[in-house]
Amino acid sequence: MASGISLKHGLLTTKCSVFHSLQRNILPHAICIQRPTEVKCIRASTNSTAESRHNEKYCIDIVRSRDYDGFVSSLLLPEDARRSSLALRAFNVELAQVKDSVSQKTIGLMRMQFWKTTVEEIYRDDPPVQPVSAELWRAVKKHYLTKRWMLRIISEREKDMEDRAYRNLQELEAYSENTQSSLLYLLLESLGVKDVHADHAASHIGKAQGIVTCLRATPYHSSRRKVYLPMDICMLVVLEDYLQRVRRVDFDVFHPSLQKRNPLIPIQLYFRSWKKTY
Repeated sequence: MASGISLKHGLLTTKCSVFHSLQRNILPHAICIQRPTEVKCIRASTNSTAESRHNEKYCIDIVRSRDYDGFVSSLLLPEDARRSSLALRAFNVELAQVKDSVSQKTIGLMRMQFWKTTVEEIYRDDPPVQPVSAELWRAVKKHYLTKRWMLRIISEREKDMEDRAYRNLQELEAYSENTQSSLLYLLLESLGVKDVHADHAASHIGKAQGIVTCLRATPYHSSRRKVYLPMDICMLVVLEDYLQRVRRVDFDVFHPSLQKRNPLIPIQLYFRSWKKTY
């Protein structure tokens, strides 16, 4: 009887060994023996991660190519706010390039409507499947960004589709406040800054940035036989780097050197950030 039991035990052991050997050969990866629902969850998680990285890279690329100063500035932000900053700047770039990328005003207005709808859907937790929209939704969820500022940027860009010159400096300042300053308010929120003095500074900086952008774009606009520069803007002194370069060429805004990017901007921004002087 004892030998019978031993024999049976030996057969059982042999069968188990064969089974485990076959299992290793046929099913070499642990994921293959998981239940279908588990496999589906793993695949979904992998796809979600890959898509998230793609969305982030898309925003980085578009900001780096179309708003280099903004890209460099974003790199100086704390890691917790950097990705959100790039998403906001990518959103701004998408809106800014509509005017120059369409041949008909109607098409431009349709794109603006798309972004209006997108913002509403983002705040309903149902963003469109589009890289900037997805990254913007992530930023909104993380930092509780104010919807009003986004809609104000879109509305002002939409009005700018009329393609008319600014009658005076006040009109350009209003446009800059509604676009550049609104973007800065959102960036402050992504940093967790809620301070009336910071908002006041952002308002002035946004206006200055809008004016300088108009100055820098003068040669480009003139090549298309367009003029957007108010006559009284020349009386205002703003943004040190560009205006110093303008002075060096005797205020010739058409001078080729002004179209070249200043390679020292990243270093200058870094030292100012380190010294906390702006």
